Amino acid sequence: MLRVLLGLLLLAVLVPVQAQSLASLRGGKLPSLETSAPLRDIAVVDGQPLALSDGEAWRLDRTGKTWVRLAWPTGAAPAAGIIDDGTQAWLLTAAPDSPDVAGVARLRASDDRLQLQPLAPLPMPLRGARGAWSNDTLSIAGIGADGKARLLQLQTNAEQPRWNTLAGWPGDGIPSSVVARAATVFVTVPDPSGTTERLWRWTADAGWSERGQVPGRLLPGSGHALGQANALYLVRDGAHADVPARLMTFQTITSAWATLPGAAPAGVIAVGAWTNGMFWAQHSADGRHADFGYASVQSSKPLLLRWLDWIVIVVYLAGMIGIGLFFYLREKRNSTSNFFVGGRSIPYWAAGVSLYAANTSSISFIAIPAKAFESNWQYLTNNLIAVFGLMFVAVWIVPLLRRLDLMSVFSYLETRFHPGIRMLASALCILTQLGSRMSVILFLPALAIATITGISVTWSVILMGGFTIIYTAMGGMKAVIWTDFVQVIVKMGGAIFAIGFIIWGLHGGIGEFMSTAMAEHKMHLFDFSFDLTKATVWGFLFLVLFDVVLTFPKDQVLMQRTLSTKSDKEAGRSIWMFAAIMIPGGFVFYMIGTAMFVFYKVHPERMNPLLPIDATFPLFIAAELPMGVTGLIIAGIFAAAMATLSGIMNSVATLISVDFYDRLVKDPTQKKSVFFAELMTIAVGLIGIGLALLLSRFDVHSLFDVSIELAGLLGGGFAGAYTLGMFTRRANSPGVAIGIGASICLTLVAWWFKLVHPYFYLAISILLCIVIGYLASLFFPAPARSLKGLTIYADRAGRDE
Repeated sequence: MLRVLLGLLLLAVLVPVQAQSLASLRGGKLPSLETSAPLRDIAVVDGQPLALSDGEAWRLDRTGKTWVRLAWPTGAAPAAGIIDDGTQAWLLTAAPDSPDVAGVARLRASDDRLQLQPLAPLPMPLRGARGAWSNDTLSIAGIGADGKARLLQLQTNAEQPRWNTLAGWPGDGIPSSVVARAATVFVTVPDPSGTTERLWRWTADAGWSERGQVPGRLLPGSGHALGQANALYLVRDGAHADVPARLMTFQTITSAWATLPGAAPAGVIAVGAWTNGMFWAQHSADGRHADFGYASVQSSKPLLLRWLDWIVIVVYLAGMIGIGLFFYLREKRNSTSNFFVGGRSIPYWAAGVSLYAANTSSISFIAIPAKAFESNWQYLTNNLIAVFGLMFVAVWIVPLLRRLDLMSVFSYLETRFHPGIRMLASALCILTQLGSRMSVILFLPALAIATITGISVTWSVILMGGFTIIYTAMGGMKAVIWTDFVQVIVKMGGAIFAIGFIIWGLHGGIGEFMSTAMAEHKMHLFDFSFDLTKATVWGFLFLVLFDVVLTFPKDQVLMQRTLSTKSDKEAGRSIWMFAAIMIPGGFVFYMIGTAMFVFYKVHPERMNPLLPIDATFPLFIAAELPMGVTGLIIAGIFAAAMATLSGIMNSVATLISVDFYDRLVKDPTQKKSVFFAELMTIAVGLIGIGLALLLSRFDVHSLFDVSIELAGLLGGGFAGAYTLGMFTRRANSPGVAIGIGASICLTLVAWWFKLVHPYFYLAISILLCIVIGYLASLFFPAPARSLKGLTIYADRAGRDE
């Protein structure tokens, strides 16, 4: 009996609640419109509902109580349909003496009349035309005069908009709806059987592909985009107008349909987009009115953490403080070597795990599963290629820097070139870490956690930042590395559990998981094409060369961990350990995304259609995982952020102390330097918290892009300086200074004129610094002092190559 009870309890814990829909609807009615004329279309124009019949128009006034008749524009062509997205609309106009669509005009409504702003005429009339608007692109689908299906597209924000004619879907059926989602177009076409419809998807890369059948018959024109990855439709089980219609979502990533509970209108004659939903017109019983109803999808209330989740999170945070306190009480606070580089006594395997923890931020913990859920494993190619870059770093670069007994990696630039180059590089590194990394790393996971769990953004930022400040300031680099070690176990353990939990819940287990993933090409890895707009193998080779091999030496956060090992050999081994963890770690996070794809394809009702794609994994954590495990993975998100944050705090404090305090203060003692570093750790953490809270008031995505741009604009030149110093003997101080200045200025020119994508700024800056710096060095005398131990070449005095 006890075994049966335990089995039932285990089943209740491991099997998620799958039948209940996470999305809810809020519905209501609008005032009836007194008219006997049949309505052709309805839409929301300039924020107000609009109804059209042949040559007549009405707008609901701003009080929402009365319909006002609007004058039809004199000489305007007859209306043949409306394209709307709930905020703005375009009118499809018919050709003379023909029902075919020949033109389109921007539709506006003033107090007493309609206003039409014609666009370029269609290149051909289209029969049964329907359209959609997304990302400033109008897409119109219909049947041409030759009986072939056509898709026409026009950029509405172009200086001289022109229609682009594309081939239509197979079968040449008349479209019943068109939905545009980013650069993708979805068209539904009635099946020849008459009982259902087929859904086709068009992309510029793949053309047309079938995405399955509609579970019924659509109300014509009812398709509208919803959220980042959903489309909303009204679907009837039969073709008759009196049959009630269900409000259904189509998930554009998983191609799964889900019914939204609560709305089932019957007798619908026209449909328009509403805010996060739809509104519709229906026949009245007396035939002299048109009745209106609406339904909008509501954002789900945060799924609050339960008591066991809070216990797990509190235990985790207390454990981090405990590690910091342990090293604070154990270590004598009189040695900068202990505080900055752990007394150079860290085992290589612990340093390697810490390197992986610092490199895998909370952004990766959230964004990588979302990327794999949305696409496939092509971005994992970066991890595989990066391993080869790390091999080069382990063999050539790390031993060179490690044997110099550095605490600040920028000390190398002083030894190789000039003290001024060192201090300027260090100052820019500090600004970049504070402005473009700490704030984003703190804010983005806080936003995701707040969206899902109910913990406010402010408290999430304060919790992560505050606890990280405490244990980092108390324990120094030893606390950073050993808390990183624990944090990797926490976040990887939670991630692996999530994968197993999903596969356990599938009826077919691993077999169903693999068959679904392989059928949808979700594990596709390598792309050897030469398309620079895609994530190809060649693009990742280019990225790894500049983002790993050439920039690793200037990354104080990562290099400080290798400098904390016992010897040159141990430092190299820490990089090998980092590389060994990177591949399986990458597979785990990409596997989460694939597992979520399979789960939500089977259980589409468990998705919230309004949440962004990046919130998919946090949604799964909060809604599906059992109590306690949810707390463990939330702790994992905290861990991913705190591991990176602690490294940044300690590294920036190291740079401020070693590169500035020790140089500018007369006769600094070890004790004073450590105390100053502790104060700087606290100050850096508080600045990061403040910037993250400030970031919460702005557009996150645009500021995240700015952080990437800033890293490329300011960091590339100094990565080039390391390259010139380590890989050439001819480079000298004046030439490198010219190269740094020229690379920053020219990269700023590329940024100002938007010549390339921001992701290329880093590579451009490094290349410019290397080329210009080397050429400029030829105009100055070669280094006269010994370069022994400062280049990758055999030890000998500096000389021309």
